[in-house]
Amino acid sequence: MHDQGPDKEPLIIFLQKIIYFSVRILAILMVLVILMGVIDVGWTLYQRVLDPPSYILTIPDILGVFGAFMAVLIAIEIFINITIYLREDVIHVKIVIATALMAVARKVIILDMDKAGPLDLFGLAALVFAASGAYWLVHKTPAFRLQLPDEKPSSNSDKD
Repeated sequence: MHDQGPDKEPLIIFLQKIIYFSVRILAILMVLVILMGVIDVGWTLYQRVLDPPSYILTIPDILGVFGAFMAVLIAIEIFINITIYLREDVIHVKIVIATALMAVARKVIILDMDKAGPLDLFGLAALVFAASGAYWLVHKTPAFRLQLPDEKPSSNSDKD
């Protein structure tokens, strides 16, 4: 009964097809989110430029536009994560952590210092250090691939 191996199990094959189909739907939806985000960036910039004083962006305006840009860039990073998963059937931790770093950077950029309390700042600082440290560790760790044994039983397996 175990001759088929886990990759040949009909239920597993069916469930993997559902997962791959779901990931493809997520990719399509993420492209829609990215397009809506680009439209939002354009609309935000248009509104900020036309608000009095016209054709002048204040620092809060620029930070608002930066926040909108960063949100679109984060969506693009998530789309890249999805497409890599579809191509390679693996989640790349380094890319996921880089996406998290972008999200943290966006939060730092748009942070309103007048409304943020000391605990908010300490929490955000801890998040920056943790995400940066995780990225550094993943970047410095040599890449490896897990090689699964062949489906054919080897001569050593008879001794177990």
